[in-house]
Amino acid sequence: MTTETPANPDSPILVTGATGKQGGATARRLLAGGWPVRALVRDLTAPGAAELAAAGAQLVRGDFDDPASLRPALDGAAAVFGIPPVSYGPTGPETELEAARGRTLIDAAAAAGIEQIVFSTVASSSAASWSWEGKTLIEEYLRDHIALPTVLRPVRFMTNYLSVGAIGIDGISRGVHRHLFPPHEPMQIIALEDIAEFAALAFADPARFAGRTLELAGDEPTPVEAAAAIAEATGAPIRYEQLTDGEAAALGPEIAETKKRWEAGHRWHADIEALRVIHPGLRTLTDWLTESGAAAIRARLTTS
Repeated sequence: MTTETPANPDSPILVTGATGKQGGATARRLLAGGWPVRALVRDLTAPGAAELAAAGAQLVRGDFDDPASLRPALDGAAAVFGIPPVSYGPTGPETELEAARGRTLIDAAAAAGIEQIVFSTVASSSAASWSWEGKTLIEEYLRDHIALPTVLRPVRFMTNYLSVGAIGIDGISRGVHRHLFPPHEPMQIIALEDIAEFAALAFADPARFAGRTLELAGDEPTPVEAAAAIAEATGAPIRYEQLTDGEAAALGPEIAETKKRWEAGHRWHADIEALRVIHPGLRTLTDWLTESGAAAIRARLTTS
């Protein structure tokens, strides 16, 4: 973990999505580095909010759909870590609502005199994605309205191996990990803790990271290699299966289209070696499994 001195030790960083994956990891990382953290939550009594408070974060209630609630949350803050507030309707992602919520946060931060926002969106590829349009609009608005913007674009999370696979992909069920990816082609992944590390680096040196967009990944095993690494680390038999075209189509048109784009060669393109120069402790899948992932996967396997 990098060490740093907060630029404004008496002014908190507002972390949105603080009870979620990226926001939670970033809040914990900043607190561990001595940064004051103000966590934006919708429910002050939620278990995740209570955990953040116990770790030292200041909780503040706020909602992107209630712009007035953001003003007190931003008052006196030094900077913001933002997560696009994704919204899904009956026909898929609600792009305009997602973009409007992102603009609401950016406008409120600008009105509060905040010059730095680190926004985490999603990894890009050579073809447009169904999940990308709203985030593109937010990124453009961020650059136009904030003096020191930084955009992080993470690929697939290593913690996705812990998911329950509610829509038929991801997670591990009965010893099988199922997904869209070709079994023997590289697939980039990232540890949540490393997203948080890059955010901390940006907050520690705003001028260095101002205007930068970082595609984030920490490793790129094939799905078969990843399953073998998980099996070795957990001691449980794990194998990989790729969904068929029919299975992907049954999950929805967006899933089917994503599979087609991936097989056509439209992949994430993070430069892992360049990222390692910025953050030498960047985790491989094996690192993450050794650190926490294997134990968490074993616990999930025994309860599923």
